[in-house]
Amino acid sequence: MHNRRPNILFITSDQQRGDCYGFEGRKVKTPHLDDMARSGTRFNACITPNLVCQPSRSSILTGLLPRTHGVSDNGIELADAIGEAGFAGSLSRAGYRTAMIGKAHFKTSHTFAPTGSPECRESSARYGADWMGPYMGFDQVELMLEGHNHFPPMQPPLGQHYERWYHMDGRGEERTALYRQAVTPPIGAHETWNSALPVAWHNSTWIGDRTIDFLRQRREQPFCVWASFPDPHHPFDAPEPWCHLHHPDEVDLPEHRTLDLDRRPWWHRASLEGSPKMENERLRAFREKSSRTPRQSDEQLRHLIANYYGMISLIDHQVGRIRIALRELGLHEDTIVVYSTDHGDWLGDHGLLLKGPMAYEGLLRVGMLFEGPGVPAGKVVQDPVSTLDLAQTFCDYGQAPLDDTVHSRSLRPLLERDDASRDFAYSEWDLRASRSGVDLQLRTVRTQRHKLTMELISGAGELYDLQEDPTEMHNRFDDAALATVRRELQDMIASRPDDACAPLPQVGMA
Repeated sequence: MHNRRPNILFITSDQQRGDCYGFEGRKVKTPHLDDMARSGTRFNACITPNLVCQPSRSSILTGLLPRTHGVSDNGIELADAIGEAGFAGSLSRAGYRTAMIGKAHFKTSHTFAPTGSPECRESSARYGADWMGPYMGFDQVELMLEGHNHFPPMQPPLGQHYERWYHMDGRGEERTALYRQAVTPPIGAHETWNSALPVAWHNSTWIGDRTIDFLRQRREQPFCVWASFPDPHHPFDAPEPWCHLHHPDEVDLPEHRTLDLDRRPWWHRASLEGSPKMENERLRAFREKSSRTPRQSDEQLRHLIANYYGMISLIDHQVGRIRIALRELGLHEDTIVVYSTDHGDWLGDHGLLLKGPMAYEGLLRVGMLFEGPGVPAGKVVQDPVSTLDLAQTFCDYGQAPLDDTVHSRSLRPLLERDDASRDFAYSEWDLRASRSGVDLQLRTVRTQRHKLTMELISGAGELYDLQEDPTEMHNRFDDAALATVRRELQDMIASRPDDACAPLPQVGMA
């Protein structure tokens, strides 16, 4: 390790499964991420601290579990003071130049009323064209409000940096018309089409460009930049030529892809069939529609997965461009590069799509790659960890103090030593009736071999032996042969510090 503190380049996707990398064996083309895994270290039992976007991103930033930072579900705002105490603010106060480029999602975009946040669609016009932060501890920000184009980029004065760029010549609506125009006839796959938006205008390209521009800004102080891509989150809308990169006939289909609710805990069916309880009818209808995934034929699922893969490959291409820029600028020997995501996607497993309160591996497990000075090449860490641990890890590298009450623990011992270990990783989600008509308190622990999810209100649960049953077909919660394992995992759930905050109000949808 060099004497100077390393730069930190943190790259994330949105909703990318832990197995959707070439090195994981699926047929998705990720040459740059595969190269990063070979030249660095990967964690193959990393989980998300929450199964949806806003809570998990807030946990990555703060190093706190969702019930402690307060963002226990989408539609709840991360308090500025808590966000500013996270890794970005800590590194900034310790002399780093900190930046966020892309999708932040620490606050809510679709709200019941304007909130005043720069991320709120209805409040964004309050922030002028020259606003670049600070925000949530980041000295500099270049944001997009959403990036999921079922809501196309808003016209100025609404929107933020990407939206202004997209509309800068007055032709944004032409681009949006192209985006909505499918280049090949859709076959009815859920929220899936091959977009005619030219890839130069795509938000993944913009984030790659803006990140490289940030790297080129010569500076004496070390930097920490979070480049946050909003794909491969639905809609599955890869532009040409990326939509053609994976032929639907050649993608991997899940082995088990039929709904099997009769063999699952009660809340699986309740969350899929219940109706959201919300007073705002527009948002209630949207949530009900978005949580009801129509059944997909195998052909439809193949087209959906092919586009999901194409979106990942476009991000991988940008990762390649960014890593090349690091070398060209002579920064690669002084920069820790980390790649991860916020959570996964069921992608047809058990007949499910997208995300919700079923902690199957496709949704819970995420990829996490490290490369750079002091990071061993070709190492695979089998211990269960969480993206929650990134906050303390970044502050460890940056010699910046993070409040010692955070739940995050530095991953450097696991990276740099062979005798370090972790027993389990933990995830939690409190769902209100506004999501599917019923309150749920879900707690999940994952060891190398087993995974337990408890619903605390009812006492129901599910327990899987991931070694014998990697596709999670057999719930062993009431199996006497695993009674000791179940008690051990329940003790792990109970070991969570008793520092949850009072439930915060929901301000909107996401």
